[in-house]
Amino acid sequence: MNPLTVFFVIFILFLLSGIRIVFEYKRALKFRFGKYIKTLQPGFKWIIPLVETIQIVDIRVITINIVSQEVMTEDNVPCSIDGVVFFKINDPEKAVLEVEEYKFAITQLSQAALRDVCGKVELDTILSKREEMGKNIKNIVEQETSEWGIEIIDVKIKDIQLPENMRRMMASQAEAERSRRARIILALAEEQAAGKLLEAGKLIDQSPSAIKLRLYQTLSNIAAEKNSTILFPFPEEVLPKKTKQE
Repeated sequence: MNPLTVFFVIFILFLLSGIRIVFEYKRALKFRFGKYIKTLQPGFKWIIPLVETIQIVDIRVITINIVSQEVMTEDNVPCSIDGVVFFKINDPEKAVLEVEEYKFAITQLSQAALRDVCGKVELDTILSKREEMGKNIKNIVEQETSEWGIEIIDVKIKDIQLPENMRRMMASQAEAERSRRARIILALAEEQAAGKLLEAGKLIDQSPSAIKLRLYQTLSNIAAEKNSTILFPFPEEVLPKKTKQE
């Protein structure tokens, strides 16, 4: 084979091996002999093979799970809490050059912050104020990550696991609370019904005609069953009648 052809083929392979494609949602840090040169923007790029290298950084929102952490709350209740962190890299250069394995670092910071925040409050606060707990964890983590060019977007507490005996106690407490509310509602209903009956009784006492109407209504209800015999121990005339003054 012609030496010139061999050289040409090797040269073409050399050029092709330096081709890199950077996607829109990524950035590439360019290094020459291990020294940072610049950050490459999206598009078609070429680097010098064996001399230059690149490190790809994803600038989209990234999620990291906070593995379940054993936490002792302020009121001495042991529980297991896990969560999730949402973050975004704003400065790829700092994220790579300022910290080793930024994902691992954020995970460790989040775990420590979760234990610290949840360990300083009571269990009821954690259960009822998850959003507030997440914001407190976020504030702690972003104090460190801001120097790495990383923005913490949000931290969410996903699940809280309680001991079996604590779950039974909480279920009993919730049942007792529902029973208490039911008794209160029933008592209020009876009070209102008694008031309405009292008003109706006063109205009937003031109008003999109303007494007759009530009597007829009662007789109609009884007759609807068709299984009773109605006897009048007194004539209708003895019922109270309206006086002329009325």
